[in-house]
Amino acid sequence: MNATDEIKSMLDQLVEDGKTVQGLISGEIATPDFTEAYQQWYTPALKLVSLLGKDRFDEFCSYYLVNPSRGQLNASTYVIQDYVSGVKPMHSIATRHTGADFHSQPVITSKFASQLGLLKSLSIRIDSVLSDVKGHLFAELQDEELRVASQLIEVNLRAAGAVAGVVLEGHLQQVAANHGISIAKKNPTVSDLNNPLKENDVYDIVLWRRIQYLADIRNYCDHKKEREPTEEEVKDLVAGADKIIKTIF
Repeated sequence: MNATDEIKSMLDQLVEDGKTVQGLISGEIATPDFTEAYQQWYTPALKLVSLLGKDRFDEFCSYYLVNPSRGQLNASTYVIQDYVSGVKPMHSIATRHTGADFHSQPVITSKFASQLGLLKSLSIRIDSVLSDVKGHLFAELQDEELRVASQLIEVNLRAAGAVAGVVLEGHLQQVAANHGISIAKKNPTVSDLNNPLKENDVYDIVLWRRIQYLADIRNYCDHKKEREPTEEEVKDLVAGADKIIKTIF
């Protein structure tokens, strides 16, 4: 099971567990069964919301946490934390002074339903969020590899070119996948990827020629039977790979 499937499974389980928790809401204060079940549910649910719905994280928490600036206790400000802490709204000094008596059970039922509904809504975000995370990590890795390639220029030109070539090749493979382009070879080279990408109008012939030039330099670096690459060529390869990973997707 991959990461996406695992998170989907976790979300589905939390939704199902949430239905059980919801059924334990009873009376003016929480029962021990509700308190235990809710706390076991809230902790992993909170982590999932922080991953998939950062823009709604504060909202999710607000149904549970007491607002530190709360002025009075009423149906709007009463939260799940009050309920599990044994706060009885019908008998509080605040409600007697304001006349804002209310029953906690329907309030908590509504606020938990809001939490559960918010959690359910995140299912449509799983693929896009994980894709963004993977893309971000992949981009960071590429940048780091090209930084290493730049440093290697002073040590070994072939090694520097080989590292930059691997980055370029890997990125073009991802570009092909992004555009749904099938590549015949199991382990395609830069040249093997360059032609299909041009033929499918991912980029024009000018860029195709530039990438082919970079592919030739990469071959000089990888194959000792070829001539030695020059420092200028390897620098071109590193700079060219850096530009392509940041402009072609």
